[in-house]
Amino acid sequence: MSTEENKVVYTAKDFKSDQEVRWCPGCGDHAILSSVQRTMAQLGIRREKYAVISGIGCSSRFPYYMATYGFHGIHGRAAAISTGVKTANPDLSVWTITGDGDALAIGGNHLIHVVRRNVDINLLLFNNRIYGLTKGQYSPTSVKGQVTKTSPYGTVEPPFNPGELVIGAKGKFFARTIDGDIKLSVEVFTEAAKHEGTSVVEILQNCVIYNNGAYADITDREHKEDRQIVLRDGEPMIFGKNRDKGLMLDGMQLKVVKIGENGITEKDILVHDSKVNNPGLHMMLVNMKWPSHPVAVGVIRNVAAPTYDTAVHVQIDKIKEQSPIKNMTDLLHSGNTWVVK
Repeated sequence: MSTEENKVVYTAKDFKSDQEVRWCPGCGDHAILSSVQRTMAQLGIRREKYAVISGIGCSSRFPYYMATYGFHGIHGRAAAISTGVKTANPDLSVWTITGDGDALAIGGNHLIHVVRRNVDINLLLFNNRIYGLTKGQYSPTSVKGQVTKTSPYGTVEPPFNPGELVIGAKGKFFARTIDGDIKLSVEVFTEAAKHEGTSVVEILQNCVIYNNGAYADITDREHKEDRQIVLRDGEPMIFGKNRDKGLMLDGMQLKVVKIGENGITEKDILVHDSKVNNPGLHMMLVNMKWPSHPVAVGVIRNVAAPTYDTAVHVQIDKIKEQSPIKNMTDLLHSGNTWVVK
């Protein structure tokens, strides 16, 4: 990026389009939109360098509400389209907007392969544990036993954990945030944008119409500090209203302990490191569930690795360098030629 581009100054308002935002009043998508606009305003990247790509679903209306380039794709194909956009134009900052149904059901194959390839895109996965746009069917992340229009007696299948899926697909960046926590979301989205490779951010999002209160057990004001743990690099894994609870390793398991009991001090608490390539520990963190453990939010995994789009262009440059054909004249005179008389 040139010095001229580094001087660009925006506000969140500069990223708001002139389109009416048509989400239900109270939908968590409103807060996510605000968080993304605030994040982009702070990154110092020109608006014409952004591309916002979506699939199908409530979340996928996102490109219409952004004053950037955008593409509203087809169901489940946002990751595939984003791969093409980033590979064709590596200078773009590509943001992929998708939901738990769009990304993990019809788009599941595309998701695991964009993660495996480590394409340099930022994928925001809105997880409301329901199909909202199609009016309340259960999704791949709906909790077991959840009663919906397509599971009137309760679902009988276990749900996907997006973090577990990403790390299992060799993912190098996974973070989690909550729709209404704009400060945390901006922090997480900023780190995702800085990461070179596929960054997947799961956003715990409330659907006020079809799955209201999906995360109320960990987000209500009275209990959230005891039921969430915000992970930041270099900081001990401490949580709780009184900051007196923490995480320790007990063999191969994470254990919740109370600081001050049984001789446990802050020095005994695990210190978070998202950048060390420790998929085992990161997998344990993404799998923590209330009530046995707090739910982890923040950047959980952030490991450096080569990116797909860079590798493709390195390969193209190498082939060009070695090829005897440098221009159209070389091409026309290559191989067997003859003169027609």
